[in-house]
Amino acid sequence: MNTENSAVSHRWGINNDYAPLTDVLLGVPEFFQWVEAGPLIARTLNNAHKTGVKFDLQTAMAQHAEMVSIYETNGVKCHYLESDPVLHRNFFARDSSAMTPWGALICHMQLKVRRADYVTAISFYQNNDIPIWKYATAGHFEGGDFVILEPGKVLIGYCGERSEKEGSEQVAEFVRAEGWEAVTAPISREFVHMDGLVVPLAEKLLVACTDALEPWVVKQLRDWQFEFVDVPYREARDLGVNLVALGNNKVLSMKGATELNANMRSLGFEVYDPDMSMFTLGGGGVHCLCHALCREAV
Repeated sequence: MNTENSAVSHRWGINNDYAPLTDVLLGVPEFFQWVEAGPLIARTLNNAHKTGVKFDLQTAMAQHAEMVSIYETNGVKCHYLESDPVLHRNFFARDSSAMTPWGALICHMQLKVRRADYVTAISFYQNNDIPIWKYATAGHFEGGDFVILEPGKVLIGYCGERSEKEGSEQVAEFVRAEGWEAVTAPISREFVHMDGLVVPLAEKLLVACTDALEPWVVKQLRDWQFEFVDVPYREARDLGVNLVALGNNKVLSMKGATELNANMRSLGFEVYDPDMSMFTLGGGGVHCLCHALCREAV
């Protein structure tokens, strides 16, 4: 699959993460492999002698293709980061950058196997005439910790071994300088990024594992008048929270989040739940695999 180079400068930017999605940034997992890259994949590798799970690239490519077909069926234009055999995890497009209303934030990743992923992110934005807003420089910061809850409010996480407090605080100051509210919060390393704990689903409605959030964070979200579709810990630890709102009461979830998917359907959402096991076992879910380039403004 060739890198998409069509200009999207007339339709870039997001001020929310739940309105209808029009353009998404993905990668191509043609060089994917399971390697030590944090607590999620470490759990997979450490238990493989008991579970029997094995990586299969052909299965991973087929699962990724099914995800892409769901986007395309829903009218979402898919754009792609350049593949690189050295940057073999850069297709987890969420983390090397973060889209904002003001342009792209280029992130500073901590894992050695992903430290240079920013190269393909910068190249994509430059080739498509999408403005780069800021660069994270004060400490490591990754896009999965940048959660736009709604216009004017951003929740920013850090676990230390991926995003660091210094990086998160710098990004929060960038946001505040634009007149938005930004709250930074520590999270447990087992969830890696904030988008493993909180993801917007609709206006004033969040998918969240409240048991794993600090109580003061839950209170802050309630004070902002958000309601929750709560995710049990056993599903959240397997990336159940890590879904993508497509807009128009449609959501891209995953097969393993059975209780969450049932709850969302009971609320009237149309839920797509493809098997993404090669990726969830390998360290990331559908939210990790994408980055919204443009949504309808709210």
